Amino acid sequence: MISFLDYVAQVMQIPALLVTSLLTLAVILVNGWTDAPNAIATAVSTRTIAPKTAIMVAAVFNFLGILVMTTVNKKVAETIYNMVDFGENSHEALVALCAAMVAIVLWAVAAWYFGIPTSESHALIAGLTGAAISIHNNLEGVNGAEWVKVLYGLVLSTCLGFAMGYVFVKFIETLFRRVDRRKTIGFFQKAQITGAAAMAFMHGAQDGQKFMGVFLLGMALSKGQANVTTFEIPFWLILLCSLVMGLGTSIGGYRIIKAVGMDMVKLETYQGFSADMAGAGCLLISSLTGIPVSTTHTKTTAIMGVGAARRLRSVNWSVVSEMMLTWVLTFPGCGLIGFVMAKLFLAFL
Repeated sequence: MISFLDYVAQVMQIPALLVTSLLTLAVILVNGWTDAPNAIATAVSTRTIAPKTAIMVAAVFNFLGILVMTTVNKKVAETIYNMVDFGENSHEALVALCAAMVAIVLWAVAAWYFGIPTSESHALIAGLTGAAISIHNNLEGVNGAEWVKVLYGLVLSTCLGFAMGYVFVKFIETLFRRVDRRKTIGFFQKAQITGAAAMAFMHGAQDGQKFMGVFLLGMALSKGQANVTTFEIPFWLILLCSLVMGLGTSIGGYRIIKAVGMDMVKLETYQGFSADMAGAGCLLISSLTGIPVSTTHTKTTAIMGVGAARRLRSVNWSVVSEMMLTWVLTFPGCGLIGFVMAKLFLAFL
């Protein structure tokens, strides 16, 4: 396991490592813009917690999620690390990885500009895949066994997120059906803060691992190691990813908070709590099984399930359709950008 001082020394000696690290950190920063705000969107939209305080909560629990889940289970990081094979030439592999990172940043910033909560998880997977195809000019560089987990994740984050949101809010309504709703507001406000913390924790557990896997892959390639299959995640990298992700949330999170927490469904506090707990539960199942899922998909489908439990018209389906179109386009769109960027980079570098 590399220490932080050793890493800094290597950055000073290997320019390629500096470039790769900066690009990966840029992707993590953009993830803070686009994915991390989903965790706190419902708590902010119901005015349970102020935006600035919510961002602090998200930053702290993102860090704890990365730390705890990486200690217990680093399967998600391993899945991303082994998803593609850029080949034996470490220089070309490193150039392709940088191209994939540029593609992800371009795609994510465009989605953020329009306030659409795109999935950085799927952008990451698509960008890496497009770059790997670009190097090999075929699908040889794509690990099908790991890619199948992505397809499982698509189904899990969409169907299970919606179902758990629907069932959880119905359970809460049944549990409190004889209680004066006005008397429950204080309880659910506190409960929703807990739910937002749980979502932020699980976001760190899922997305933090994905990007740390890419960071470590870049470190290996920059040192000419193209065949490393195992790795250890150092504590300083966990802390660094958490800080950069929190910074991203503080810079640009409000657009996504508005789209997810305010525009899609108008939620009461108990509904926001239900959506948070449903999303966190789905992410926990995914993390423990090593399936890389989108926290954006999971949280938004959980909110849809909560809204649909009241009535289908409660959901603003025009906003939902806009989100779903972006999700559908992420794989071919970001994959194509990764492919083109890799071709360009390889031609000039």
